[in-house]
Amino acid sequence: MPDIEHLRKLIHEVPIRLEKLSIAKIEGKPSPSKWSPKEELGHLLDSAANNHQRIVRTQLQDNPAIPGYDGNRWVELHCYQQRNWREMVDVWRALNQQLLAAAEAVPNHAWTRTCTIADSQPLTLKFVFEDYVDHMLHHLSHIGIDVNDLKLKTENRELTTKH
Repeated sequence: MPDIEHLRKLIHEVPIRLEKLSIAKIEGKPSPSKWSPKEELGHLLDSAANNHQRIVRTQLQDNPAIPGYDGNRWVELHCYQQRNWREMVDVWRALNQQLLAAAEAVPNHAWTRTCTIADSQPLTLKFVFEDYVDHMLHHLSHIGIDVNDLKLKTENRELTTKH
């Protein structure tokens, strides 16, 4: 079973840190082809929505084939660069609370259930959840918040899926 308490801690701590970032910091684009911190947070909104679906569908279906998604196109479609930062932080919190509720509903034995995402090999629900949290921490760090104290202390985790 994954450490669900870890996500609960992130839901509590991350919005406080995100809200402390300056407007200049969140809106600046490193280059026209790179995401701004606002767009990167938007990507995390999309990731939460997609991973929530993965957690729910894997509980309800035997080895569901779940499509991947084009992160760049989703960010473009949602126009995150023009959105209000505080509202995006609130949506991040709400989406992760929804994902947490779905994860808390997983019985211990069901964490070994599998799904495929895009053209992946079968992935366990435990892996999908843990990979989601690690993916989130990677992007939060890139946005510019310190996540070192928020990382789960684990050894030997292999994390390589399509987000």
